[in-house]
This record gives sequence, C-alpha cells and structure tokens, in this order.
Amino acid sequence: MRRRASDYRRPVRRRFSYFIWVLVLFLIGGLALFVLQHYHEDHNEQQNAMERTSRIEQVAHEHSNVTTEASNALSYARQLAEQMTIAKAYVVIAKEHNNLHLAWKLSSEIISCQYLLSKAAMREEPLSVDEADPVIGSLSSLIFKAQDAHYDIATTIMTMKSHIQALEERTITANTQSTLFGQVAAESLPKNLHCLDMKLMDDWLQKTQLQELAAETKNSPRLIDNNLYHFCIFSDNLLAVSVVVNSTVSSADHPKQLVFHIVTNSVNYGPMQAWFLSHDFKGSTIDVQNVEDFKWLNASYSPVVKQLLDSEYRKYYFEGSEDPNMEPKFRNPKYLSLLNHLRFYIPEIYPQLEKVVFLDDDVVVQKDLTPLFSLDLHGNVNGAVETCLEAFHRYYKYLNFSNPQISSKFDPQACGWAFGMNVFDLIAWRNNNVTARYHYWQKQNGDRTLWKLGTLPPGLLAFYGLTVPLERRWHVLGLGYDVNLDNRLIESAAVIHFNGNMKPWLKMAISKYRPLWERHLNQTHPYIQYCATS
Repeated sequence: MRRRASDYRRPVRRRFSYFIWVLVLFLIGGLALFVLQHYHEDHNEQQNAMERTSRIEQVAHEHSNVTTEASNALSYARQLAEQMTIAKAYVVIAKEHNNLHLAWKLSSEIISCQYLLSKAAMREEPLSVDEADPVIGSLSSLIFKAQDAHYDIATTIMTMKSHIQALEERTITANTQSTLFGQVAAESLPKNLHCLDMKLMDDWLQKTQLQELAAETKNSPRLIDNNLYHFCIFSDNLLAVSVVVNSTVSSADHPKQLVFHIVTNSVNYGPMQAWFLSHDFKGSTIDVQNVEDFKWLNASYSPVVKQLLDSEYRKYYFEGSEDPNMEPKFRNPKYLSLLNHLRFYIPEIYPQLEKVVFLDDDVVVQKDLTPLFSLDLHGNVNGAVETCLEAFHRYYKYLNFSNPQISSKFDPQACGWAFGMNVFDLIAWRNNNVTARYHYWQKQNGDRTLWKLGTLPPGLLAFYGLTVPLERRWHVLGLGYDVNLDNRLIESAAVIHFNGNMKPWLKMAISKYRPLWERHLNQTHPYIQYCATS
C-alpha cells in the first residue's frame, strides 16, 4: 500500500476561529466604551453634588439658625452656651463666698457673650473665629480663677442642689399662696352685692305690702301641685339666684308652669323676698324660705349640724392644725354652711312633692328643662351627668379606699357624677331612705378619715347604686376654671355650670364666659346701677 508524501497531507480545518476573534474584539470595545461613559457620568454627578452642596452651604451661611448651630458640638455658639452655664453657676457661688469682684467680672463676660449670640442671631450668620475667641478666652480664664478659688465641681453641685431645693420650696409656697388668695377672692362677696342687699333689706322692712304678699305666696296651692315643674335652689347670693331663675324662665316653653323653691339664711331672707316679689318672672311662682325656720333640722337629728356646731371641727377647718397639707379648696366656707347640705333633706323640706330638679346657684340654664320631669329613672333616686370622662373623676379620687368600710362596699373605679343639676325622684328617695344613708356615713366620718370636706363624697356614698346617668348635654361643667372648653359643647348644653373659683359675678371670672351669665342679669334695675356706680 502506497503512502502519500508528507507535503501532500491536508491541513486540519479550524472552524469559526475568525468569528471568535471578531467577537472578542467587539466585547473589549464595548467594555471600554461602558467604562468611559460611566466615568463621565460619575464625574458629572460628583460635580453636580459639589455644586448642590456649595449652594446649600451658601444658603445656610446666608440664613444661619443659631439654635441649630448651638446643637453642633464643634460650633462656637455651642461652646459659648456651655461656658455661660458654668459661669452662671460660679457667679452664684462667688456671691455666696463674698467674692463680689469675681462675680461681677463673670457677670460682665456673660453679658458680652449674650450680646454676641444675639448679634449673630440678628444677622443670621455663624460666629467667626475672631469674634468668638476673645470671649471664650476671657470666660475660660475666669472659670479657671473660680476653680483656683476652690469652687470645685463637688462644691458647685452641692450649691446648685441647695438652690434647686430652695427654688422648689419657694415655688410650692407661691402656688399655695396663689391658691389661697384665689380662694379668698372667690369667697368674698363683691361690694356691689352688699350694697344691693342693703337697699333691698330697707325695702323689705319699710314696705309692708311686700310682707303681706310673701304670706299669700306661702299659702299658694301651686307650691304643692305635682302637675307643675318644681325647682329648688339653696343659696345666700341674691344675684346668682336671680340669674338661675331668670335663665330657667327664659328658656322654658311654658314658664307659668314653673315653681321655684328658694332657701336662704336669715341675713338674705328679706332682700330675696323683696327682689323676687317686686319682679315678674313670666308668671312663674317663686317661694323663699329661711333655713333657720327649719326647727327640725337640729344637732340631735342631723350629724352634719352637730359637726358644724362642734368647735374642734371648725378649728380644724379654719386653722388646719391637724392636717396642714389639706388642699385649700376644701376650706371653702360653703362647706361650713348649712345651705350647702340642704340638698340631702329635700324630701323633708318638701314632703308633698314627688319630683324636683335641683340647681346650684352658679349655673345658667340655656334649654327648656321640663323634659327632665318625664325621664324614667327606673326606680332610682338621682339623675345626674357623669364626670368620669376624665380619669380622675372616679370614686377612688374622692374617698379613702384604704379604709375597709369603703373598700368592702364600693367600687373604686365607679364613675363619679356632678351636683349642680340633678333630677330627684322623691318617692324613690323616701322608699330607699337615702337621708338615713347620708346620716350613717356622716357619723362614720366623724374623724374625717373617710373623706375630707364637701358634699360630693357623702353624696357618692348615699346615692351609690341609685343614680342614673344623664346625657352630657344636660349639664356641662368647668366654666369657672377651664378656659379651653369647646364652644360647641357650651352652645348645645342645657345647663352650663360655673363651678370653680372664677365665678361670673367676680372680677376674676373668665372673660369669654361672663356674657353667658350677664345676659340674664337685669342690669337696668336702678339699685344695680346705683350699687355699681356708687
């Protein structure tokens, strides 16, 4: 077999080699273009970012905020503020050590520092090195001098602690005095009311026809007619009661069907009779009684009357020797007034009535209240608006639940309610013997350990389980202390209550609420005008 010559061999074919090289070159070129383009984009973004940063820095420089600058630990404003704080502390210590020269120099540098910061704030530019360095150097030198004078950190801390404690004690004292002064102002009857009482008393004593008319009113069958609407008010404030009556009559659809039962003391009995007998309240009936004529309400029957006559009880109230930390609001003289406790004797004062609406003398009526008499209390005694929308108006805030007599019988989370506008079913009251329950708790609280003073705590106990909550619109409270009440809530309320020290007849009244009360006051009466101007 013949072999081919070696040079005649066919070469081995390398397929696709040309295309591979072309592809590689193409990829290398594309990669180079991508890198070049990416470089240019990054470079442009860096330039744009630098331009934006420079613009922001320029704006910040043009409109520097000193408060923001002071928050920067490296800023001159921050250093000056810190040095001023230290320097102020050393001023106090230097004065205490009678180093008045050092205290004066520190105070001067503090003033210079404050002027420098104010100047920077006005021009809206940060402090420069040339401005800040001299002041920082001077303050640092003085602070070192204070430290060389043995005003070390321990001394500084102890001194500042004592000053803080003294300031806290002064604050507590000032708050207590402010509360007491406010209480005194609230308790004081304005001169114009004294003047009005005197003018009306003169009329009562000289005009015999007024006394004859009063005797006729007491025999009126309307006073015991349960088909009419009966309201009771216990007060010694003539103008306040007049506003309550006038606002109730003005808001009623049928004022001739209203009967008002007013009880006052012997001092104000004559003026109130003279006032209400000489005015016509749209045909409504008004009866005024003297609490001192209730001979049955004596110390042998009523525990609260016995307490009010007790010298130790009155000493505790006026001097507070046994409990100096007792809140000033509990020292209001109304708590020592029998008129304030008459609300627990309504069925006995009016034995022939079946249902009444009780009104405080610091309320204004804005809606017709006669629908209250048709409310079904479901066998309960008291219809009242609850006040536990705020967490602190629950039973545990009024009563001492550490006492087993309270904790074993009452729920500390039970919702409190308000006196001031209450519907009382007197039939249910008598059936449940609520007044006896009230007497029981008054006796148990002879040592004042169950509650302090006031009528609401014993009311919460006596009417426990016998109270029906009314809709809030019937009775809105707070116009005597809360300046932020919702106007819509006030406008929709049937009764607004000026509870608190800022009564509407006082100069310290909340000005935006006062017109709600004054519009029901007969300011054209000659006696009122005379007493206001004389």
